[in-house]
Amino acid sequence: MDQVLNWISEHQQMIYIVVLMVFLGIEVIGRVPSVLHTPLMSGANAIHGVVIIGAIIVMGKAEADNYLAIILGFLAVILGTLNVVGGFVVTDRMLEMFKKKK
Repeated sequence: MDQVLNWISEHQQMIYIVVLMVFLGIEVIGRVPSVLHTPLMSGANAIHGVVIIGAIIVMGKAEADNYLAIILGFLAVILGTLNVVGGFVVTDRMLEMFKKKK
C-alpha cells in the first residue's frame, strides 16, 4: 500500500493533468454538432488504431514476469478494438441516414 501512495505522490501532477483532460474532453465532445460527428469518428478510429498497434508493441516487448504491462496492453488492445469497431458501426449508420430511400 505504501508503494501505491508513494507512486501517487510522485506522479500527482500527471494525475491532475489526466483528470482535467477527461473533463475537458467531455465538454468539447459534448458540444460538437451532429454534422461533424462522422469526421470526428474517423479521426477517433485512426487514433485508436495507433493505440492498438502501440499496445501490441508494449505486450510484445514486455518481460514475461511483468504482468502489469501485459494486462494493460491486453486491455488496451481489447478496448481499442471495441472502440474502432463501434466507431465504424456508428459512422455507417450515420451515413445511411444521408442516402436517398428507394
